[in-house]
Amino acid sequence: MSVTHVLVHGAWHGSWCWNKLTSELGDRPVRTVDLPSVGDAGAGLGDDAQVLRDAVTSVDGPVMVTAHSYGGMVASRALTGLANVRHIVYLCGFVLDEDVSLLSAAGGAPLPWWQVRDDGFVDPGNPERIFFNDLPPSAAATAAAALRPQSYRALEDKQSAAAWRTIPSTYLVATDDQALPADAQRAMAQHCGRKFELISSHSPFLSHPDYVASLLREIDDELST
Repeated sequence: MSVTHVLVHGAWHGSWCWNKLTSELGDRPVRTVDLPSVGDAGAGLGDDAQVLRDAVTSVDGPVMVTAHSYGGMVASRALTGLANVRHIVYLCGFVLDEDVSLLSAAGGAPLPWWQVRDDGFVDPGNPERIFFNDLPPSAAATAAAALRPQSYRALEDKQSAAAWRTIPSTYLVATDDQALPADAQRAMAQHCGRKFELISSHSPFLSHPDYVASLLREIDDELST
């Protein structure tokens, strides 16, 4: 039975960010989710995890989950105990222990480029440089315009499960990442079975979709044999 790829975006993003990667994956079955904490200030990590868990349990067959950035926290919480999940790929993602929030992992205070608002949202400052620094300027501007406000609550919520303890996983380090330093990624990658590195911004699914798709297909083929 073929493996279904479930793609989980990070903070501020949406399913739109996977379009290039989905195209590169060709005829591989792919599903995406839209996390409620993007655009809903009242939604937190638990709400996001439930959306992913529902998506995965609706698949009749094996699943491989690829999670970007904050989406790594969502995957780690949502996938624990799901027998059909064969592998998790953390794409410059957060791989954290229980009782650790993204905020605390970042040092306990908002990062300098986080623009915290009074309405429960946070915006990214200068996303063209922070997220999309290896894209052509026009492509970076288009991607930045598609971003939406992120719930600050989700960034404060503590991790309550760590699926990487029981599910095989792979980490892709983006070495030119301006949002999540490569050394921090390498430290979190120690929780995963394998680690790969790519000279890329925080958005390799946009700047290097061919490489990311090749990596996912390779893992997919291993799971299918």
